[in-house]
Amino acid sequence: MSRIADIKRTTLETDIQVKLNLDGTGTAKLHTGVPFLEHMLEQIALHGLIDLEINCQGDNHIDDHHTVEDIGITLGMALSQALGDKKGIQRYGHAYVPLDEALSRVVIDFSGRPGLEFYVTFSRPHIGNFDVDLVREFFQGLVNHAALTLHIDGLRGLNAHHQAETLFKAFGRALRMAITIDPKLSGVKPSTKGLL
Repeated sequence: MSRIADIKRTTLETDIQVKLNLDGTGTAKLHTGVPFLEHMLEQIALHGLIDLEINCQGDNHIDDHHTVEDIGITLGMALSQALGDKKGIQRYGHAYVPLDEALSRVVIDFSGRPGLEFYVTFSRPHIGNFDVDLVREFFQGLVNHAALTLHIDGLRGLNAHHQAETLFKAFGRALRMAITIDPKLSGVKPSTKGLL
């Protein structure tokens, strides 16, 4: 079974195409107009061992908000499409990731219910030109459209770049665990309700 998705989403603010292969090798081809976001998306692809291609034309002349949020939305849609009925997946994933002084924890449940718990206090409001408030917006969009429960905790950190990078790396590793096919769950949805 191939677990791939190709989603195109167009609004008056952004025009986005996301191609996703959940059983990839960690490659990323990214053209978003937001260099720091691309650096973070590379972490998801590499540590999640997914292949990810994202092309976005956004209204970056205003700011990066619509681009970052809408990429999160479209990636969430792609995750949902690629997972299909979710039969056989582990469902849950978790990871702790350090980067020098920074440490983050991410826990995922492909529950079918969108929910984000985001507890991160960045050490400064911007990383270069990137507004750190957009990290939460990205994950909120993803959660809403992938219908997953996501807990993100920035446990410590002094350098905002390190803090953000640990979040995205931990998300990638937790995602990899959650989407892994468990042979013992072949053809089974991992829920006593029989629905995810």
